Amino acid sequence: MEEKFAKPAIGAIVEREINGKKHIIVQERWKEDGDETNGLYELPAGKIREYEDAYDTVRREVFEETGLKVTKIYGEEEKKYSEETSTINFMPFCVTQNLENAYSIICNHFICEAEGEPVTETNESRHIRWIAIEELAELLRNNRNKFFIMNVDALEKYLTLNQL
Repeated sequence: MEEKFAKPAIGAIVEREINGKKHIIVQERWKEDGDETNGLYELPAGKIREYEDAYDTVRREVFEETGLKVTKIYGEEEKKYSEETSTINFMPFCVTQNLENAYSIICNHFICEAEGEPVTETNESRHIRWIAIEELAELLRNNRNKFFIMNVDALEKYLTLNQL
C-alpha cells in the first residue's frame, strides 16, 4: 500500500480599508478540476512549492490569483531563519487541515495587506472583489455552505477577532 501525505498550502486574508471600512478580497473558485467546489467563495490560496519560503508563497499566490502586490504580512517580522539549517520558523494566523474528501491538504492562513487593483478573473478564479467584513460575516452566517471549506475556520476566527 502506497503511503500518501498531506500537502502544505497557504491562504491569504488580504485586508484593505475602503471608505473607512475594513474589507477583504474574495473570489469565486473556478478551477479546471474543481468539480463541486467550483462557484464557492474562497480566499487566494495555493500549495507551497518545494523549498519555497511560506511568505514568498503568500506573495506569489495573492499576485497570481488577484493581481495584487502584497505589501505586508502580519507576523513576518517575527519569523526566524536559521542559516545553519536553512530553515524558517513562522506563525500563521490560522491552520486548517482537511481530514476527508477532495485531497489531503494543510492550509496555513496569513493576514496581509496589498496594493493595486484586483483583476476580475484568472484561470483559477472569477468575480474577484473586495467585500466589507460586515457583509462577509452575514454571508458566512447565512450561507456557510457557499464557502470553500478550507477557508471557513480561518474566516470565522478572523471575524471573531474583528468582533463580528
